[in-house]
Amino acid sequence: MKEMIVKDFMNVNFAKISDDMPVITASIELIKKEALGGPVVDKENKLLGWISEQECLQVAIQFAYHNERVALVKDIMRKDVLSTKANQSIFSLAEKMIGTQPKNYPVIDDDNKVIGVITRRRVLNALLGPLF
Repeated sequence: MKEMIVKDFMNVNFAKISDDMPVITASIELIKKEALGGPVVDKENKLLGWISEQECLQVAIQFAYHNERVALVKDIMRKDVLSTKANQSIFSLAEKMIGTQPKNYPVIDDDNKVIGVITRRRVLNALLGPLF
C-alpha cells in the first residue's frame, strides 16, 4: 500500500491572511474559503501565526453591534502555531490531532513558507475515503 502523506490531502486553496489586515477582512476571507481558520503569512508567504473564526467572532460582534473596526489580525492572532510538513504521514498527523490538539494545521516547507492547510476532515477523508 502506498504511504498516505499530507501533501496528497492538503488544501492548497486556503485563505491567506496578513497580519496587518483588519480582522473583519480576514473574517470575510475565511467565510469565502469556508475555512474554520487560516494561516497568517508575511509577504513571502512565511508563517507568522493562525487566526480562527473563534478569534474573529468577538471582533465581528463589535463591528455588527457598534459598527467599530478596531482590531487588526496581529492584535488577536495566535503566534504559537503547530504546523506540519508535506511529507508527514497521515497516520502520524491523525494521532497528533486527537484530543485538544488543533483541528487545522498549516503545511510548511523547509523555509517556513505555507504551502497548504490540512484539517481533521481531510485527514478523516484520507483514512476513510476508500469506504465511500
